[in-house]
Amino acid sequence: MNELVVETDGLTKRYGDRLAVDRVSMTVMRGEVYGFLGPNGAGKTTTLRMMLGLIRPTAGSASVLGLPAGRPEVTERIGALIEGPGFYPYLNGRDNLRTMARYQGLPATEVDRVLEMVDLTDRAKDALKGYSLGMKQRLGVAAAMLGSPDLLVLDEPTNGLDPAGMADMRSLVVSLAAAGQTVILSSHILAEVQEICDRVGVINDGRLLRESTVAELRGGATLRVRATPEDAALAALMRIAGDEGVRRIGNETLEVDLPATDAPEIVRHLVAHSIDVHEVTVAERSLEDVFFEMTGTTTPGEELVS
Repeated sequence: MNELVVETDGLTKRYGDRLAVDRVSMTVMRGEVYGFLGPNGAGKTTTLRMMLGLIRPTAGSASVLGLPAGRPEVTERIGALIEGPGFYPYLNGRDNLRTMARYQGLPATEVDRVLEMVDLTDRAKDALKGYSLGMKQRLGVAAAMLGSPDLLVLDEPTNGLDPAGMADMRSLVVSLAAAGQTVILSSHILAEVQEICDRVGVINDGRLLRESTVAELRGGATLRVRATPEDAALAALMRIAGDEGVRRIGNETLEVDLPATDAPEIVRHLVAHSIDVHEVTVAERSLEDVFFEMTGTTTPGEELVS
């Protein structure tokens, strides 16, 4: 996973006086699932469009698979679903994909392969105008997978899917990466990104705030201890974790910057000092918590598209 598939250097896009993307430098490695996150208007989709060669940057550069973005020999190795799929409404699902496959010089067997992968084989003969939003999303992902591209860019691939369909799509994305394909995934469901992405990039106001693994972004786990008397528990825990390593976070609850493996020692220490221990739990920050802290947004569930 050391081979660079995508690299941007100071990528910038300006529309008149508005700076949509501000010097974004990011990397995506082969075989990883990369989560690209940002609130509404952050510049995420604009960045992806420059990466795909759909729009020209004002400054900076983007290279994909070792070549400048937008080159025909690069584009043919990329599959993308950006801001919803576009199809012929009066053709059925299979014929829509056949049309796209024909443009790419692919055989009809390729259409059958991707339809099966997104579980649409049984509905492939239905006219697109009768498809639900979730079915259209599945068909859009199938279209992106035609020809087994080296890089897949998927914008909200689980949009409109029921819980079972979302789970199937997550499994599909993971299996594609395991087979050597690289996936750039945007999703407003941060728990989904946390579950399947290897690394994430967080963009806000056109700037890339952070790029790291999900584990690094979330930070380490802490221990939460509910004990009485609280003042005595606080003093006892500070002797173990240091003055800055313990915080009050609620009624009779203290957060301790120590690993979960230290829980037995903490309990023994408190009991030895005649402190009643009511509860010890492991606390980990979710990706959603980190995202809201970094971007200054406070409304869970806000769509992270731009």
